Amino acid sequence: MDSGVHGKITLTKSQPHYSITGSGPTTGNLYVNLHWTARATQRSTSQLRRKLLQPRLLKPLEVQSYQSEQLNVDLDLACMYELADGTTGVVQPLGQFFGDLQRPPYIKLSGDDQYGAPSGETMYINLEKKDQFKRLLIFVYIYDGTPAFDQTHAQIQIVPPTGPRLEINLEAREPAARSCAVVLIENKGGELTARREVRYVHGFQSDLDRLYGFGMQWQRGYKEEQGS
Repeated sequence: MDSGVHGKITLTKSQPHYSITGSGPTTGNLYVNLHWTARATQRSTSQLRRKLLQPRLLKPLEVQSYQSEQLNVDLDLACMYELADGTTGVVQPLGQFFGDLQRPPYIKLSGDDQYGAPSGETMYINLEKKDQFKRLLIFVYIYDGTPAFDQTHAQIQIVPPTGPRLEINLEAREPAARSCAVVLIENKGGELTARREVRYVHGFQSDLDRLYGFGMQWQRGYKEEQGS
């Protein structure tokens, strides 16, 4: 766990735990942000026309030139939750399950950023209702038809009202993965603790559910394109 001079703590494999409310805030909202940038890929801009019967000595091969191409990646920030009364559910853009801060599940997703804007995607967790939480699994998934995690630089930030912010980097390159369990927040004796997970799976929400045992039923969902 690396602590920076600006009040930043990075959760790592060797130091994965941090107490969010041990000596910190019990009011206000916990701010969870997903931000990513797409890696630039190289593509050839040459058009090599190799005609049959055309002597190569009469026309040299064209020199291939490359230019960077920014990929469009659509990562979604989401949260599976289990409340103290046993209620389970999910907050996610898919299906427009954006949640509610004042009523169960006391978690609210601000919206769906499909293009990796600087502000990313943001989720709020109502700390005044922390006793209502049993566990929260913050995860990220890649919507259908978009590139995989090895083509993104993604990071989750967890920012309490006071105290240092937590950062979890999705630095592992898992080209076939479609989802990643990033951090598990658990209520232990009234104290919310965060544990770095960063577990990649090749499937989607139902596969993460099986790993963590939330016991929900899942079906195929689709997004509406923004502006449609």
